Order: sequence, then structure tokens, then C-alpha cells
Amino acid sequence: MAKVKYYYDSENLAYRKIKVRKRKKFGVAALFLVASALFGFLCFIVLLNTPYFETPKDRLQAREIDNLKLNFAILNKKMDQVDDVVEAIEDRDNNIYRVYFNTSAIPDSVRKAGLPGINRYKALQSYDNSQLVINTTKRVDILSKELAIQSKSLDVILNLAKAKNKLLAAIPAIQPVRNENLKRLASGFGYRTDPFTKARKMHEGMDFSANIGTPIYATGDGVVKNADNNTSGFGNHVVIRHGYGYETLYAHLSKYNCRAGQRVKRGDIIGYVGSTGRSEGPHLHYEVHKDGNVVNPLNFYYGNISAIEYVAISKLANQENQSLD
Repeated sequence: MAKVKYYYDSENLAYRKIKVRKRKKFGVAALFLVASALFGFLCFIVLLNTPYFETPKDRLQAREIDNLKLNFAILNKKMDQVDDVVEAIEDRDNNIYRVYFNTSAIPDSVRKAGLPGINRYKALQSYDNSQLVINTTKRVDILSKELAIQSKSLDVILNLAKAKNKLLAAIPAIQPVRNENLKRLASGFGYRTDPFTKARKMHEGMDFSANIGTPIYATGDGVVKNADNNTSGFGNHVVIRHGYGYETLYAHLSKYNCRAGQRVKRGDIIGYVGSTGRSEGPHLHYEVHKDGNVVNPLNFYYGNISAIEYVAISKLANQENQSLD
């Protein structure tokens, strides 16, 4: 039962009952409802922005963020594995390939240097997980740079290998006359008795005794410099320029199988044994020159003879006998 309120009437000296108008009652009730609705709305807004109350959308976003963090963790783990592989390749590059080809190693300060720029990752800042994204991006950039440097390094190694192959092909590495075609090794490199003057003098090559017409082979890749008889004493002779400071001379030929300017390969027939020029009998006089100096051809016969054959030839070549030219 609602309470009844009174007021004191001073004129009549009596208490009288307070009568509340219906309009005022409705106004108070409406004000109360509006205030309650506003308060409830404010409470709802506050609850939405607190961590203690999640909407389905918030839960979905949270799961997506967790998945992204997991993917970043997996990516970083895979990059760890890639780093190990790249480091192994870099180690082989510096300590095997570059050592073999006698070229300087690439220091770590160059391989692992950071990328230029004051702040390359400014666009990735100001996010909840910015540091995770920035660190991963940095790793990807550094790894990409390392791979680019290694790729260029392997290009250099490939070019060096090609040049090395050309050098190995150019070195005069075989006998100019095959063993089965030889009568004997008539004379070696060093001081020998001249067949005409009988004086002891320097013999700057090796003499291979063989029948006239026996094939003579180019001992390394190169270009024919001369194929003529313009040099006194050598008769018909061929000079091959191999490059890298190497030249070979083949003298006393019966006939040629090449011409000046022709490119030849190791093992090509360039002429045939004869006895032209200053010669005591059918044979090939063979010389090797390196950087303008004559060197012992015996040091280069590793391409087509066995170790036993090399020892036998070495013993014969070191005998101080009479040369054939």
C-alpha cells in the first residue's frame, strides 16, 4: 500500500493530504525509464570494451591472430633450417671452391651485412605484433641477400672452373708420338753430344725415333702459330701456341697436316715424322716452352702413359747420349 503524504496548512492550522497529479506521475516514470535505458546502454558499451566480455567476432579474430603467430613460428623454424643449409654452402664456397681456384674468400661482414636504409620497416610498426612481423621480415631480407651473394659467387666459381678446364686442355700433357709407334727414345732434355760437331751442348727438347710417316699428335689444345721450314735446322716444323704461356715445337717433319692459324685439339694429327733439316735420321724433335723459356717435356707426360712407362722413359731421357739433331 502506497504511503500517504501530508502537508501542514498554516492558515487553517490543520494537516491536509498531498494530492499528486497524474501528469507528474507519468513524467517521473518516464524520466526514470529514460535514465535506466541510458545507464543500461552505457554499461553495455563499457562491457563491450573490456577483456572480460568477448563477442563471437572477437573470438574469431583471436583465433586468426593465434594462427598467424603459429605460422610465423613455423616460418622462423624453417628459416633456421635454411640458414643452416646456406651456412654449409658458404663454408664450402670459402674453404673448398675458392681455395681450389686460388681466389679470396667472401667475409661474413659482406655476406651477413644488413640492408641499407634508415628505417626499411616503418610501415610495419604501430601494430600489436609489429616486432614479430619486423623480425621475421628482417630475416627474410638478410637470407635473400645471402642467397643473392652466394648465387653471384657460384657464377664466379663456374667461370673459374671453365677457365681451369681450358687451362688443363691447353697444357701439353701427352707424348707427341705414341709408344707403339716408337722405335726408341733417342735423346732427352739436357746436355748431349751434337751428332755433327761431337761437342757437348744443350739439347732443348726430346728426340723420338720413329719411321718416316709416323703420325705426330698435338699435345694440347691451341692454335698453330707456324707450319713451315723457315727456321734454320728444324726443317719442316710446326709451332702451336696453347695460351697461358705455353708453346710446343715439332721439328723435322716429312709433311704437315695443319696450317698456320688453324685451331687444334689435343690428340689431333698435325704432321708426320721425317728427317728434314739438321737431322741424323728419322725422328721427331719436340720442345715445350713456358713463358718464353724451354722446359723439360718429360714433366708433362701424364696424360697418356702409365707410371711404369713414365719411369722407363725417364731413365732413357736422363742418359747423356748423342742427340739426333
